[in-house]
Amino acid sequence: MRYEPAPLTRHLRVRQDRGHTVLEFRGEIDIAAAAEIVPHLDMATTDPKARIVIDLTRVEFFDCSGLRLLYRARHRTADGPGSLRLVCAHPLTLRMLRITGLSRLLPPWPTLEAALGRPESASGPA
Repeated sequence: MRYEPAPLTRHLRVRQDRGHTVLEFRGEIDIAAAAEIVPHLDMATTDPKARIVIDLTRVEFFDCSGLRLLYRARHRTADGPGSLRLVCAHPLTLRMLRITGLSRLLPPWPTLEAALGRPESASGPA
């Protein structure tokens, strides 16, 4: 049986996996969900050495508030020695990432396993 920690909010679970902090977004990521997630996102990205993975696998709806969360995480981790990886395979969310250009700044990985399994020196999905 796999242990899953209790959610911090109904839209977010945070756990450690292979030296990364995994922020698993869940459900509908809209302005209300983003307000719940921001303090936890900021706490996870405070350390410049943090290795963060944002997992959108369990997201059912993702609007511009979700995009702002991703931009915020990218901005907070861009200059440090840590890393930020994004897991996303949902076609509509991937389309939003491409249209906004965020997919160039934060290339999406197809699965959590792929994002965690690559060496730190890998710059993005193959």
